Amino acid sequence: MSDTQLTQQQRYRIYAPGKGNHGQREIADIIGCHPGTISRELRRNRGMKGYRPRQAHGLAIARRQDKARPRINGSV
Repeated sequence: MSDTQLTQQQRYRIYAPGKGNHGQREIADIIGCHPGTISRELRRNRGMKGYRPRQAHGLAIARRQDKARPRINGSV
């Protein structure tokens, strides 16, 4: 289990077992991450049509870029 961010490939791996009868713990074992990671990923990125890995990855990248932007103006 690593403390890295999920890759697009891992998001597709969350999606595939999610279509079956796999629980979040089983999906976490398949991917090799903590079950809480799966829970947060699904909660953050589940839309009206369910979990979509391509959309989830795009949202994650957008959140990462927003986080990297400086919040304080240089003239202060």
